[in-house]
Amino acid sequence: MEKHSVVQVGGNVESAVKGDYQIDVALVLKEAWQKTQQGRQAINIGLLFIFVLGMLVSFVVGEYFGGIEAAFKQPKVLLFIQTVVSLAIWPFLAGIEMMGVLQAVGAKTQPKLIFAFLKRGSWVVICGLFTSLLVSVGFQLFVIPGIFLAVIFSLTIPLVVEKKFSPIKAMVVSLQAIRFQWFKLFSLYLILLLMLFLSMLPLLFTGQSSLAFIAIVVFLFALSYLAPLFYNVKGILYREIFGLTMHKMIINPNKPSSSDDIFIA
Repeated sequence: MEKHSVVQVGGNVESAVKGDYQIDVALVLKEAWQKTQQGRQAINIGLLFIFVLGMLVSFVVGEYFGGIEAAFKQPKVLLFIQTVVSLAIWPFLAGIEMMGVLQAVGAKTQPKLIFAFLKRGSWVVICGLFTSLLVSVGFQLFVIPGIFLAVIFSLTIPLVVEKKFSPIKAMVVSLQAIRFQWFKLFSLYLILLLMLFLSMLPLLFTGQSSLAFIAIVVFLFALSYLAPLFYNVKGILYREIFGLTMHKMIINPNKPSSSDDIFIA
């Protein structure tokens, strides 16, 4: 006999917008690293699919403008291609974001999850375009506003998917909540960015030498950890700040529950 119960995991929106939550940078990184070691395959396969999809879309649209190389030499055409690619991949990126969120609560993830949230795809695309536009404008102004907005809006996609907020509401709630712990989130993202930069150093020093291939392999190996680590960090942050509403299904009340019994509401 199946029984269902609603479980609130982590924080909640009401407390978040009041700043009633705490973020420990060291603990977030430690937990995210542990979850990355436990399983990174699903996120990596999902990101590979998105990369291939983005390349295919770029090629197809580029051919319409006389070839991808010619298209990339025209700023307006390049901007158009980037916009089309964003429209194509954002719904699937939402699945990657949610993998990190689900792993943060101990649920198992599979590559097919990148297709699980396509019904919210239109809202995700609108949210992604709005936030990207504002961040881009911020960078063009004085850089610092761009950095501020990039951190502020970094958790909007899960709000659109999991909380079913509209893009505008997700952006407003994210601004209201993250402003209290902005520097801690910025510190986390900065650490991850520095780790990415360090992994790229062999590429910068080898150049066109015979060691370039080895440097590429080292970078890709590091990226296979850093990419899942990034999304696991975001998942933990989302759990601690906004929390998740989960349905817990117990088929046999006498059987101990597991992560397989839990699914997102």
